[in-house]
Amino acid sequence: MKIVVLDGYTLNPGDLDWAELQTLGSCTVFDRSEPHEVIGRARDAGIVLTNKTPLPRAVLSSLPELRYVGVLATGVNVVDLAAARDHRIVLTNVPAYSTASVAQLTFALILELAHQVGAHTASVHEGGWSRCPDFSYWMSEQVELEGRVLGIVGFGAIGKAVARLGSAFGMKVLACTRTGTLPTDGLAEGVSLRELFERSDIISLHCPLTEITRSLVNRETLGWMKPGAWFINTSRGPLVDETALAEALRSGRLGAAALDVLGVEPPPADHPLFGVPRCLITPHIGWASRAARSRLMRTAVANVRAFLAGQVQNQV
Repeated sequence: MKIVVLDGYTLNPGDLDWAELQTLGSCTVFDRSEPHEVIGRARDAGIVLTNKTPLPRAVLSSLPELRYVGVLATGVNVVDLAAARDHRIVLTNVPAYSTASVAQLTFALILELAHQVGAHTASVHEGGWSRCPDFSYWMSEQVELEGRVLGIVGFGAIGKAVARLGSAFGMKVLACTRTGTLPTDGLAEGVSLRELFERSDIISLHCPLTEITRSLVNRETLGWMKPGAWFINTSRGPLVDETALAEALRSGRLGAAALDVLGVEPPPADHPLFGVPRCLITPHIGWASRAARSRLMRTAVANVRAFLAGQVQNQV
C-alpha cells in the first residue's frame, strides 16, 4: 500500500530515520506540503501521515484510495473528523509521547520568569559583573517558588506531570478539569476554574483545544487573576485571547506570561504579543526533544503496522 508523509520535517529534520516506516509499503516523505499540493501528492495513497497539514472534507473526498490517516501528534484538529467517518477512513493519533518534555519546558519557563537567567548571563558576558563594585548583583526580583500557588487547568498526563514538579518545588497545587470532575489522586486540590484563577500565583494551561476551551483565557478570566500573577501556556495557542493577554501585560495587572504556543503558527510579524514587556515566547518547542520525537516516530509506525494487520490502535 502506498504511504505518503505530507510534512515530515519537523518530526525528523535529519536526526531520526524513516526506514522502519519504509518497510511497510511504498513510502514517500515530503518535508512540507502546501494545501494546494496535498491532493496531487496523496492521490493514490492508501495511508497518509500528517502533522500540521490540514485534511479538510474537500481533500478527503478527492482521495478515493485513502483508507488511513495517521496524525503525527496528539491533537487531531487538522483533520475533518466527520468527513473521515463519512469516508470510512481510519484515523489515529499519538498520545502521551511528549508528557515529560512539555512538563519540563513548563518549568523551564517558570524558572526563567523567576530568575531571568538569560538576561543575567548576557549581562555578565557584556562585562556587568566585572564592573560591579559588589560580589553580587541582580537585575530583577529573584522569586522563590516554595509556598506559591500553582494552578493547573487540565489534569491529564501533562497536567499531572507538572503537578508533581510543582510539589517537588514546595508549591501548593490547584487543578481543574474541563469536565468539572475534581482530581482525586492527591496530586492537587480540585477547584472550579474561577477559584483556580483567583487563588493562583502561577496559572499553567494543559487542556485540549475544543469549542468549549477556545479563548478560555480572555478579558473576563484574566480579570479574575491576582494582580502580578504569572500565566503559562504550553498547550494550544487558541486557548488564549492574545489581544486580551497583551493588554493585561501592558497595563501591568498581569505580572508576566510565558508561551510556547500561539494562535497562528508561524505567527504574523505584527502579532499582538511581540514586543510586549514581561512576555516570554518560545517557538513551540515543548514536544521537540529528541526523546519525545523518537517516541512519536515509534508509535506512529506501530500505528500503521497495526492498521495493516487489521488491529487498529490509538484510533480517534
